[in-house]
Amino acid sequence: MSGLTLAESGTAAADSGCPSVDVVAVPGTWETGDQKNQAVIGGGMLAGVTDGLPGSMQVDYISYPATAFPWEGAVYGSSKDVAVKNAEGVIKDMAARCAATKFAILGYSQGADAAGDVAARIGTGRGVIPANRVTAVGLLSDPSRSPADTQVGPQVPGSGAAGTRPGGFGVLTDRVRTICVDGDLYCSTPEGDYLTRAIGFAAELSAVNPGDLGRLVADGNSLVGDILANGGIPMLQNAIGNDQGNRERVEKLAEFYGAGAHTSYGTYDVGGGESALQWMHQWIAGQN
Repeated sequence: MSGLTLAESGTAAADSGCPSVDVVAVPGTWETGDQKNQAVIGGGMLAGVTDGLPGSMQVDYISYPATAFPWEGAVYGSSKDVAVKNAEGVIKDMAARCAATKFAILGYSQGADAAGDVAARIGTGRGVIPANRVTAVGLLSDPSRSPADTQVGPQVPGSGAAGTRPGGFGVLTDRVRTICVDGDLYCSTPEGDYLTRAIGFAAELSAVNPGDLGRLVADGNSLVGDILANGGIPMLQNAIGNDQGNRERVEKLAEFYGAGAHTSYGTYDVGGGESALQWMHQWIAGQN
């Protein structure tokens, strides 16, 4: 299938050619791409989760544009849509070939947004496989994180910058774990930061998949309702045009990028001295 780069874990897959668990991993923005070799770049952030998994498990990295801006060739929504389709293609093909294989679905950043959508479709009966074939869903810095999602580590405020998934993960809810570093605006946007939420929603709208239309309508209605309840369009105009507010926003974003919260999952302590990546690795390995 075009657009995919597959890589097995460090040890060989099951001799039968059918792994016990197929770990479908979707890297984050700029960590993969049509012209990048996944084996060379090592899986990005998710390598800390997938490296050294049991030999009976197989890791399939999903290649997709992994871009965010129009000048890169694909806007965020279009890029994520490719990630969803490619991940579903890998899952569908493996499921058809290996009837006993289970699936673990992983994602980081934009990849978590895509992986979460794939899982949500499966959990609500709209996916490419039955929910009973999914053993775990692990999301790091999910831009569509909901406060209702089961979070590992310190609890963080707000929700993902892209809004939440109406209906959540359905019957997969108890198999989903999400980790969000305190201060990571991608997965922890304060409820009152309507401008960031509006920008995140606009990114989602940059390419609308018909299957996600219901979610986007619900997200839009929720966002509009919150904005209207807190001052309406004049409030947003004031937020955009207010010099003091803009300075504070620039300072906040500079602090965010300078602090490196979004890239600190390898050192972020989720409890017991384990980093986010170490915890996720152990959890996925235990699904074998």
